[in-house]
Amino acid sequence: MHIMEGYLPAKHCLAWYSVSAPFFAGGVWRIRKILAERPQARMNLAAAGAFAFVLSALKMPSVTGSCSHPTGTGFGAVVFGPAVMAVLGAMVLLFQALLLAHGGLTTLGANLFSMAIVGPWVSYGLWKLGQRLGLSVAVSMFLAAALGDLATYITTSIQLALAYPDPVGGFMTAAIKFGGIFALTQVPLAIAEGMLTVVVMDALAGKVADIRKVSILAGETR
Repeated sequence: MHIMEGYLPAKHCLAWYSVSAPFFAGGVWRIRKILAERPQARMNLAAAGAFAFVLSALKMPSVTGSCSHPTGTGFGAVVFGPAVMAVLGAMVLLFQALLLAHGGLTTLGANLFSMAIVGPWVSYGLWKLGQRLGLSVAVSMFLAAALGDLATYITTSIQLALAYPDPVGGFMTAAIKFGGIFALTQVPLAIAEGMLTVVVMDALAGKVADIRKVSILAGETR
């Protein structure tokens, strides 16, 4: 993740674009609502996108046709909600495909679904679960960022297995193989991303209104 240009069959590319489109539309609506209520959040939204751009650009080779890297989407998902990250993630993926040859235009829908839809929604759900269980902000954020990252790579493994099932074992065998290779690099990267996100959250909690609000609300639930 990202899956490179031209690696997926055309029908798979179209299918992933179709699946991702409603989430992107919902993200546009959510961003408009946020900016209508809090125009000053514009810079914070940009910062969340920049955080994802920088982390997801730190790539290393992994499964053929893909790579391993942090995603950086858990932070924005917790602060602004997961819907927003579909739009920010699309911008990140588009710029990386055009400027860094990282990912691709034909595979943009698939990469968007794994990194900017599944990952953020998993992160947001884990953040909410952590708060309901009375976990600290730091622990909740760590779990949200780290496991949201891993969810992205599980999704990418599934996408690759659907496109290239194992000749003998089929889809499930291929998914396990892809996931196993990803795990060698992605598990330590996910842990590192979780720790970095906690540090960033803590550093900005007293300075940025949207992040301070998240910390305050989290404290009120415990």
